[in-house]
Amino acid sequence: MLMGVELGQPISYEVLVRGTPVYSSDGHEIGKVGHVLADESEDVFDGIVVSEHFGRHGHRFADADEVEQIYERGVVLKLGTTACEALPEPSANPAVMHDDPAESRADFRHEKLMRAWDLISGND
Repeated sequence: MLMGVELGQPISYEVLVRGTPVYSSDGHEIGKVGHVLADESEDVFDGIVVSEHFGRHGHRFADADEVEQIYERGVVLKLGTTACEALPEPSANPAVMHDDPAESRADFRHEKLMRAWDLISGND
């Protein structure tokens, strides 16, 4: 629960609605839910696309691992405000950074960013 913000009860990503406020772990509103990224056929939550990121136009992607909790009236991320400022922007061809060439996690995140872009651009 955030100081002074009534978020309501925890809910599933399946009923999360566009426009719900998104908060950093230290209580700052960083934007609104623009889209929920999920694989419905596998019932897997992949993350959210944050619109109006810090009051600006544009979108950022928060991976499911970065989401602390989803509530009726807000989503709380595990990231502090500074880390939220650096959330990646979905695009048709997002940059990929590899720490370990043998690790496929970066490729998986790249795929999620492309899927998020498809949602934003209407290509889904």
